Amino acid sequence: MTGSADGYPSVPHDRLLADGWELRSKRERTVFRMPGMEVTGRTLLYDDADLRAAIEAAGVAAIVGDAEVDDRVGDDGDGGSWRFFFATALSFRPPLAPMVGTVSIRPTVARQARRTFVDELEGRGFEGVESGRRERVRTESGDRTRLRQFTAHLPIAAERGPERIDAEGWLAVWVTDGSFRIAGGAYPTHGLEARLDAVGVRTPRIDRVYLRDELIELIRAVR
Repeated sequence: MTGSADGYPSVPHDRLLADGWELRSKRERTVFRMPGMEVTGRTLLYDDADLRAAIEAAGVAAIVGDAEVDDRVGDDGDGGSWRFFFATALSFRPPLAPMVGTVSIRPTVARQARRTFVDELEGRGFEGVESGRRERVRTESGDRTRLRQFTAHLPIAAERGPERIDAEGWLAVWVTDGSFRIAGGAYPTHGLEARLDAVGVRTPRIDRVYLRDELIELIRAVR
């Protein structure tokens, strides 16, 4: 069975909790509109609870200016820990007609998903968001998808330590059993560990390869 009975995507919830993630929000909302059609997203958002606690203990704050957190991807409203993972299941009103199918509408969905993901990163305070390389992967359920990389940096209000934190994100859009899935997330890649060390806060594991691999495995596990 694909997805869950309530229309939300299936994710490895127990694995996430065991690895220190926390479910921050579970939301249903209109994510975008198309001519004559409304697209609803049911989103689960997790973040790294240990990293969030370390950031709070260190008093690290992002300079977000007038940016407002955009919760179309499911943000919890406080910017989280800058390491997050989300999964969204889409539904269409009215339902897609058989002659339309998912193939013809997929480019539009993918374009809207990328735009929303960039808005999400900017809403969390990240600047200089740029799209990068693409990688092909296969989900655990056997579906093919293409991962899109994003890079950005986060200005930090601080008297000592790095004045910015670099980050990387990945986003995937695919179809499973005729239903769209969008999944992705982001994590810090440089600057945060030194910042936490500067104020004597124990640093959770912040290794770019490890964080990347875990995020991609979580994306692959979405159904």
